[in-house]
Amino acid sequence: MNPVVHALILTLIAGAATGLGGALVLFRKRISSNFLAGALGLSAGVMIFISLAELYPQAQNAISASCGGIKGSVFVVLAFFFGMGLITLIDFLIPEYENPHEASGLSLDSKNAATDLIEHSGSSALKKLGIMSALAIAIHNFPEGMATFIGALNDPQTGTGIAFAIAIHNIPEGIAVAIPIYFATKSKGKALLYALLSGLTEPVGAFICYGITALSGVSLDGGGAAFPLILAAVAGIMIYISLDELLPTAEKYGRHHVAIAGVVAGMAIMAVSMILM
Repeated sequence: MNPVVHALILTLIAGAATGLGGALVLFRKRISSNFLAGALGLSAGVMIFISLAELYPQAQNAISASCGGIKGSVFVVLAFFFGMGLITLIDFLIPEYENPHEASGLSLDSKNAATDLIEHSGSSALKKLGIMSALAIAIHNFPEGMATFIGALNDPQTGTGIAFAIAIHNIPEGIAVAIPIYFATKSKGKALLYALLSGLTEPVGAFICYGITALSGVSLDGGGAAFPLILAAVAGIMIYISLDELLPTAEKYGRHHVAIAGVVAGMAIMAVSMILM
């Protein structure tokens, strides 16, 4: 399969997981908090391990070959923190009450942010919350889509690991959209649709990334100096997502040791995968 097509398919699968989150909360009614905490921890472990054991070292080795020595190392470090800065800026621009990672409540029959809002403000305010959550998630998913796309272009195995990790962490984002939309409209179809659409900006981000690289002449086979710097920026994005979003959310939803066990398990899975492949 063409590497670009493969990368786009992985990005589409990862983005569509928000729809899975919406379906779980709408049709299962209740999700185990510890299960979700472990899954989010697993996602963080995969992303951290891939970033530090795969993407950053590859970026360092590749840039050293083209720029050499200390100069190349400085470029990689700057690119790494540029990735962190980009996702930090996105978080800063999104108000906390509209940030999908601040949503609470895992089921339709429990006390959560949606039921609190409908008691005090009514369904119109609740629908606005759901729509703004969907938009916030959509904005978040642009750099995540780029990360999956670039990771998959660099190495299909790495791309699969990134897509898997992002898909897991997209599940609670789908929940964050589906719950307020459902309470506001009483329509499971609309709630599921909004949850799904919020994640489909990931493949849009991948297409934009592909367009930028194609127009700028950046080699998609890893050649040149630009691609390693992109890998370093992707590593920074994923480390930030893990530390700022996944782990705090995992701690909130479940026990501390469940989340940490998920992190260790995610790292172990990727380590074994790298050894075997």
